[in-house]
Amino acid sequence: MFGLLFFLLMAHTAYGDVSYSFPEEMKRGSVIGNIAKDLGLDVNRLSSRKARIDTEGNRKRYCEINMSTGELIVAERIDREEICGDRFSCVLKFEVMLEDPLELHRVSVQIQDINDNSPVFSKELITFEITESAERGSRYRLNVAHDADIGHKAIQRYSLQKNDNFQLSINSNVDGEKKIELLLEKKLDREQQQEVTLILTAVDGGTPPRSGTVAIHVTVLDANDNAPVFSQDIYKVSLPENSPVDTLVVTVSATDADEGQNGEVAYEFSRISDRARKLFYLNPNRGEIRITGALDFEDEAVYEIFVEGKDGFGFSSDVKVVIELTDVNDNAPELRVKSLRSPIPENALPGTEVGIINVQDRDSENNGQVRCSIQQNVPFKLVPSIKNYYSLVTTGELDRELLSDYNITITATDEGSPPLSSTKNIHLTVADVNDNPPVFQEQNYRAHVQENNKPGSSICSVSATDPDWRQNGTVVYSLLSSDLNGAPVSSFLSINGDTGVVHAARSFDYEQLKSFKVLVLARDNGSPPLSSNVTVSVFITDENDNSPQILYPLPEGNSFMTEMVPKAAQARSLVSKVIAVDADSGQNAWLSYHIIKATDPGLFTIGVHSGEIRTQRDISESDSMKQNLIVSVSDNGRPSLSATCALYLLISDNLAEVPELKDMSRDESSSKLTFYLIIALVSVSNYDAYLTTGSRTSDFKFIRSYNEGTLTADLTLRKTQSAVDDLEGLDAEVNDYFQF
Repeated sequence: MFGLLFFLLMAHTAYGDVSYSFPEEMKRGSVIGNIAKDLGLDVNRLSSRKARIDTEGNRKRYCEINMSTGELIVAERIDREEICGDRFSCVLKFEVMLEDPLELHRVSVQIQDINDNSPVFSKELITFEITESAERGSRYRLNVAHDADIGHKAIQRYSLQKNDNFQLSINSNVDGEKKIELLLEKKLDREQQQEVTLILTAVDGGTPPRSGTVAIHVTVLDANDNAPVFSQDIYKVSLPENSPVDTLVVTVSATDADEGQNGEVAYEFSRISDRARKLFYLNPNRGEIRITGALDFEDEAVYEIFVEGKDGFGFSSDVKVVIELTDVNDNAPELRVKSLRSPIPENALPGTEVGIINVQDRDSENNGQVRCSIQQNVPFKLVPSIKNYYSLVTTGELDRELLSDYNITITATDEGSPPLSSTKNIHLTVADVNDNPPVFQEQNYRAHVQENNKPGSSICSVSATDPDWRQNGTVVYSLLSSDLNGAPVSSFLSINGDTGVVHAARSFDYEQLKSFKVLVLARDNGSPPLSSNVTVSVFITDENDNSPQILYPLPEGNSFMTEMVPKAAQARSLVSKVIAVDADSGQNAWLSYHIIKATDPGLFTIGVHSGEIRTQRDISESDSMKQNLIVSVSDNGRPSLSATCALYLLISDNLAEVPELKDMSRDESSSKLTFYLIIALVSVSNYDAYLTTGSRTSDFKFIRSYNEGTLTADLTLRKTQSAVDDLEGLDAEVNDYFQF
């Protein structure tokens, strides 16, 4: 906009440093240079490496990096005068920081001055009181104007409005600074002109030039021919930056050889920066300079102030006051977290970088030397990196299940006297990795289920825990596929995948299956998933669901059964035995025997647990030949189940003594009846039968049992259709014979 040339000056060092030169007051977004190209960086990786500007001591970040192009651009308004004041050289220093790996490059931008400031006089009106007796050639000092710009853009010339009495005299003093004076060319005549008004103009060397003006008002008086003279050519003073307000900095003193009012000197600042004006006060009468604000060595270390001593009628002189501040350790180190990786996976290897820490101390020399330390009870350490950077790295293995987060305290201490320190708390969390399989609460499980259970009923519950986080610790249960008695295990049991409750898939029968084992799998939802298994032993408990089964004698109605009791049988003689079994187990299969009906209740008794039928007394002649017993067999279940059978007993030594049978033996039908009776008794009772010799009538003697369909070696039952038909007709005859 001002026709300024843009200069790009780059100077690379062995460490990749780069320098630029750039005009002030350029628009935001203006390109300073392509820093990626100049530093040899890959533009495509700027974002992934988190490239950024890290200022060094500046409170504003004036530049930033365009991640797409790699260009260094203007981020904030750059005013050279605001940043550097009157200093000839104005340099912004900062660092370009990249991560993965950590990389730092020092960058300096020389701010070039543009002509954006006009010359300014310290006063709006300059007044002089000059006696009319003043000789031609008399000089009256004027305060120079101030232009915040530097070099040729600063003030280059002064001009005085054309008048009859005065000219402008310009010279340079020993410091090279301009000295301007009013030169009296023609003596004043108070009677002709009591006041003279002049306009002084200061012009800088910019293109186009800028100018400033001040009015000079001269009052014509009588004689005052001596200007004040300061006691020193220059005043220098040093004071610590922490000096309190109202501290006396220095006292300037000027004397005037004139007497009376002409010799009285007043003091004022003739040239002072805005920043210094806020910090220092000059007593106009005593020449004392005192502190009025908080000094800060880190903001400005040296102040140059010009003080003017002026007598009552316009003669004056000035002197330079140099105030140097000494550094005090008044800034604690500042810790900055430049990068932090949180959460950290718990399987991170020792030495993994999790953060980048920067430490700065605005103080100088030893006051700005900083040491960093970290607490000892955490698996982390600080490793010095580049310049004032530290890497925070792991020193051991992490385990989220033992400790899921860390509060790390970093302490930075400078080497001042006394030292100052600061701390920074960093919170790091540990991210879960699926490194723990589910663990069952028991080594094995036992389930007891009553037979005849309802399908779908729960029989037990398994539980496994996984200390991992979220899906890594979420447990799902399932049955391992296997076969049980030729059928898949899923046809016997099912399991709730979320709760671990095991359900029966069918109704169990203890008499068919008494116990079995299955494997339950617990799997987490990690990637990849981890699992473990446990054995579940299922025991079927018996239920009294089977009635006693009478093996001998066969139940009433199936066949005709009879046994013979000798007439000479004495008390406690074994007559017969009821044999029964129960498919249940335990007390459900404990059987007891009871006679519930008998022809002669006092004649026979039965063993409660043995089923043996014995005589209670000796057989007598008065006892009925035909004895009928009804026996009940009961189990010990709750409720008890029972079965009954009938026994038919004949008190006789042989069949010939039975009148009905004796009559039948004399014809062929009687012989046939006897034959089928023997067959029926043998077939139904499964006992051996032996016939007595010498008679067609038969005696019965029960010796031992055989399997169904077997007889003794010399008598085999052949089940032919004709024999079955004969038995069906015979059965009715026998039943009629043995009716009570």
